[in-house]
Amino acid sequence: MFRIDWRKLFLVCSILTIGSVLIQISSLPYPLTEWVSPPHGPHLAISPYKPLNTAVHLGTSHSLAVGVQLETVRDATILVSSNSSAKLNHSMVIPKKEKRVSRQRRRRNNVKSISVVSPPSPPHIVKKLPRNLERYLWSLTPDEALAFAKRDIENASLASDDDPELYAPLFRNISTFKRSYEWMEWMLKVYIYPDGERPIFHEPELTGIYSSEGWFMKLMEENRQFVTKDPEKAHLFYLPYSARKLQTALYVPNSHNLKPLIDFLRDYVNMLAAKYPFWNRTHGSDHFLVACHDWGPYTLKGHEELIRNTIKALCNADASERIFIPGKDVSLPETVIRNPSRPLRYLGGNRVSQRPILAFFAGNRHGPVRPILLKHWSDKDDDMRIYGPLPNRASRIMSYPQHMKSSKYCICPMGFEVNSPRIVEAIYYEKCPAEKDIPKLKEILLAIPLRKYLVMQSNVKKLQKHFFWNAKPVPYDLFHMILHSIWTSRLNQIQIPQPS
Repeated sequence: MFRIDWRKLFLVCSILTIGSVLIQISSLPYPLTEWVSPPHGPHLAISPYKPLNTAVHLGTSHSLAVGVQLETVRDATILVSSNSSAKLNHSMVIPKKEKRVSRQRRRRNNVKSISVVSPPSPPHIVKKLPRNLERYLWSLTPDEALAFAKRDIENASLASDDDPELYAPLFRNISTFKRSYEWMEWMLKVYIYPDGERPIFHEPELTGIYSSEGWFMKLMEENRQFVTKDPEKAHLFYLPYSARKLQTALYVPNSHNLKPLIDFLRDYVNMLAAKYPFWNRTHGSDHFLVACHDWGPYTLKGHEELIRNTIKALCNADASERIFIPGKDVSLPETVIRNPSRPLRYLGGNRVSQRPILAFFAGNRHGPVRPILLKHWSDKDDDMRIYGPLPNRASRIMSYPQHMKSSKYCICPMGFEVNSPRIVEAIYYEKCPAEKDIPKLKEILLAIPLRKYLVMQSNVKKLQKHFFWNAKPVPYDLFHMILHSIWTSRLNQIQIPQPS
């Protein structure tokens, strides 16, 4: 009945199509030109040293270098499940609306005491590089790619403080941290040397006070995002040994002789240098190790390049020994894991009203501080539960973790070395660490107003997530923070020419 003018219909459809495309382009988060602009060559020259300012505020001997946001390079976003290692092939669409929580359920949650772990953060968004930039980066040498990333990190735009995953006051520079962390997720590749026999190599110890080195080894060797089988593509090379297993395998009890351990590591590094070209290429400066045993630094003394050049993540981060080098090496938190199948099982503490103990400490009489603490407070005051090793009369009533959960403050006196698991335990159990003016300790702690204590405890809880070992790593947890610290140290080696 009707004669259709196909030309007019085609014209109308074309106009509608073009209009919808323009609307979509205008709604993109970044200008289209920034997605397709080729990177410029001068960014890749290498030459004055400028360290990145990306550290968490944990003090000089307990700092973790951390991560960063992007300006000249823009990117599409995909969503990665927070219980994975940020694998890009497991992306999913961001839901427009969150599921509603019933009022009754919210009421129940408010009545509970402090939760075992921090409330779940929103899913972590990993930004994906444009394909042309990704191809360009892979055409560069590892050092050229690092120089490109470092230039962008140094020019990171100011990040907002409302990121639900990060608490900005914890960081010296939240913008630099976020950008650096993004670049680590995009491009970092680690080659793990396959050499070395068990139990010293490739066999992580996952329980006890030295378990940090074991958990890092386990999660690094299982990782598919950062690990590469091609050493020519690697930005970092991992020496996968356990300082704890080295001690148990080679140390003769009561001999006070570390020479067998020192010689073993020296020979191992010399073997790698003879077998592969990578150590000699940089004299070990792009290699790293992770060691939590107290003797970790001392066992490196047989090899000068291992001490001076290698990036060392150490629990015993004592700069006075001149083995740990602040600014290059990484302070490794000493954590106590009791159940390797559920590393977060015993975390969290009681609410403030259910913490009847003012301060708690139990441990051996190591070092110069602890005997003074015990002299003033052991068995002197019910509010101050200060012990040597936790006695049976106390442990029968309340276990060590229960003491921690029921105390307002955790006393953290140093032993023979600077490292102690008690700092991290205080964070795990949502307590405030304290080490000052031993004779007046109770007076000082009681003088802290409740309001200030609650603020201190809240700050500890905001820090918790960065000290968690997860069976499957999640963004910003301890595995990623240590790796980012090592990544930052590697970036700091790269020199970029300043504009003339």
